[in-house]
Amino acid sequence: MASTVFGGPGPLFLLLLALAVDLALGGWTDRFLPDPARLAQRLCASADRRLNRAERSPRDRLLRGALVGLVLLAGALVAGVLVQEVAAAVRGGWLLELAALVMGLRGRASWLRVREVRRALEQRGLPAAQEAVSGLTRRHLYALDEHGVARAAIEHLARAFDRRLVAPAFWYMLLGLPGLFAWIAMDGADSALGRPGTRHAQFGLTVARLDDALNAIPARLAALLLALAGGVLGGARLTEAFRTLRRDARKPASLNMGWPVAAMAGALGLSLGGPHRDGGVVITEPWLGDGRARAVPADIGRALGLAAVASLLLALLVGLVLVGVAGI
Repeated sequence: MASTVFGGPGPLFLLLLALAVDLALGGWTDRFLPDPARLAQRLCASADRRLNRAERSPRDRLLRGALVGLVLLAGALVAGVLVQEVAAAVRGGWLLELAALVMGLRGRASWLRVREVRRALEQRGLPAAQEAVSGLTRRHLYALDEHGVARAAIEHLARAFDRRLVAPAFWYMLLGLPGLFAWIAMDGADSALGRPGTRHAQFGLTVARLDDALNAIPARLAALLLALAGGVLGGARLTEAFRTLRRDARKPASLNMGWPVAAMAGALGLSLGGPHRDGGVVITEPWLGDGRARAVPADIGRALGLAAVASLLLALLVGLVLVGVAGI
């Protein structure tokens, strides 16, 4: 991981500072700093329109989708190297690296979105809550009752803690800005092309597999932090969170997303996931956790507290690594 030529802060200190900025100012900084994952989404959506045509063979669509994913990944790595080298070569370049980190860490923004869902449920009723949870779940919005909206918001919070905070921090710690940019690119690409369905079954397969590979360790680290946060908030929940992880984390078809959601379910004493309706079709998904399925706005509040504590634990972990590295 590169360090600045002009004696700026080291990368671990920059990550700790970026986490502090996200925890304190995330949501506000998003008004001024673009979300690079959205750029990846737009690039993939454009490639999807141009290259993923129904008349092409499955093999052709698979190869074209693989090319899109690999070119995007390579471009992200090159961009990360270039930005990191510029940041290392100019006076005050650490500010550029810090800005890139803050753009990549979006945990607080997701936290605020989920808080809005809770407020909508409490103050404006189900239609407003369904609108507030739009974009946070793949479930059919207008088939969700109040409990379904609450569960969807909590599930999103668990996934966002992994994908928008733990994973970018992990890859930055491991590979610097190239690792961060690679994760952001695959996160955006997976949002655009990794959705289940016949259209992207072949074209989005490579992107989905790359995303799974990059998120394998972060998803489990996020689950561990959420489980430990449950122990901080209530000791009995630590045991339940780990029990739910051991029993339910591998139930979903997704390689990774069962881990943070199962940890959240166990720590809160809820059942998350489960079957849902999409129009007249019932989509069968496994339940994670064996607590209440009838989640309420107060449960969203508890989930927000859990995610906040888990975010502090992540910052503490980075701080411990920083102290350990400094002591070597």
